[in-house]
Amino acid sequence: MRKRGLASRLRELFGGRFGTEESYEELEELLIEADLGAAMAMRLVDEVRDASRVEAASDHRDLVAILRRRIESTVIERPFVLTPDSLNVVLVLGVNGVGKTTTIAKLADHFRRSGQAQRICLAAGDTFRAAAVDQLSIHADRLGVRIVKQATGADSGAVIYDAIESARNRGEQLVLADTAGRMHTKKNLVEELAKIDRIVATRAPDAVYRKLLVIDATTGQNGLQQAEVFSGAVKIDGIVLAKYDATARGGILVPIAEKLGIPAVFLGTGEGYTDIRPFRAGDYAMELVSP
Repeated sequence: MRKRGLASRLRELFGGRFGTEESYEELEELLIEADLGAAMAMRLVDEVRDASRVEAASDHRDLVAILRRRIESTVIERPFVLTPDSLNVVLVLGVNGVGKTTTIAKLADHFRRSGQAQRICLAAGDTFRAAAVDQLSIHADRLGVRIVKQATGADSGAVIYDAIESARNRGEQLVLADTAGRMHTKKNLVEELAKIDRIVATRAPDAVYRKLLVIDATTGQNGLQQAEVFSGAVKIDGIVLAKYDATARGGILVPIAEKLGIPAVFLGTGEGYTDIRPFRAGDYAMELVSP
């Protein structure tokens, strides 16, 4: 069950002391709890305070509306659709445990259900964890899509390259490639991802190539740190916020957009293959501060 949304807590917060300095300080704390981060929370509170004066806000509903607009204008919405009549390669990044392989399966199902791709290949590029390869293989079987994999410890870049080459030869439309998410040293992670990025970019110049980063909605400010590390290795084209159903938080997309300029493209909302939806800034802002 989701926690009470921000709006219901705002109603309590501003019930008898609307617009007081103490109430704005508590609003800042609520926004920090929702994972917007201290700096972003301070900025939003300043904007809400100023706007409430200009707009002559009279109760908590006016304040909620102002807050929604500010959040909606900060996050970045960008449609993520496949390019028809081309080979699309999507590299899926993220630390271990964020739901990366499940997200890959959801994306495969989404693109097939939406009619964007019927011939899909999964690439088991996380060769450092046998469990990751096994899990992706199970998803491939259930979805009825092809998978390219090698033994544990194989070169990740080689696996992904083989998947791209075979997909091109078979006339497939989409390659969804898993990657290792080891965060034990930032240097090793950056070097590994940069290597894979070079392989795909140089050996598949005809493909439409993009990179998605999966962030767990429950990880708080660690999500921003992960985005900073991964975007330092490769250009991130979009964020998939996984496990969005498990918490009333998920505000991490706001500081990621503000600080790194990375758009959000999908929200993972459950365990099933169909539990994924394109990101919509208006819906996200409304849900974040909903009762």
